[in-house]
Amino acid sequence: MSHGARVIRTGVSSGGPAAPPPVTVASSSAGSDVELMDGGYFRSCAGMLKVAQMISLLIAFISVNNSSWTDYSAYSFFQIVTMCDLVMILFFYIMHIFRVYRNLTCVSWPLAEFLHYLIGTLLLLIGSIVAAAKSYNITGLVAGATFGFLATILCVISMWSSYKVSCITESTSKCH
Repeated sequence: MSHGARVIRTGVSSGGPAAPPPVTVASSSAGSDVELMDGGYFRSCAGMLKVAQMISLLIAFISVNNSSWTDYSAYSFFQIVTMCDLVMILFFYIMHIFRVYRNLTCVSWPLAEFLHYLIGTLLLLIGSIVAAAKSYNITGLVAGATFGFLATILCVISMWSSYKVSCITESTSKCH
């Protein structure tokens, strides 16, 4: 089974200056290995879903941060959860864009991302429920809780789609 042409570059001997690498025509799969960024991930469903999650988490954080609230523990927990989720989603987004997961093969990236979504979504749901219960009809707090629930739904969709894809990939690879 052929996976396309690949260019293998070796080190240069210490005998002299290196010649420029020869120009070769490679298949599309080899060309995608050389590129630094994955331009297709920007437009993919998973990439746009991560951007929507980050935007909703940022709006939830800003809404709660700029409101006057009396229950310090509930809203500080909500702020911490939204920022931690935002940072982790940004981390995984950068991992996918720059294809870092291809170089760091010692970590199971799909499992790490799934566990992040599982724990982060659960904490975000708890934080959003508490924020909604303690909002006392203050518009900024209600908006923060609403965007927290929206981010929770987006995280559940992302978790479900990644589990579905990995489940289908596992089942088809074992059958053939």
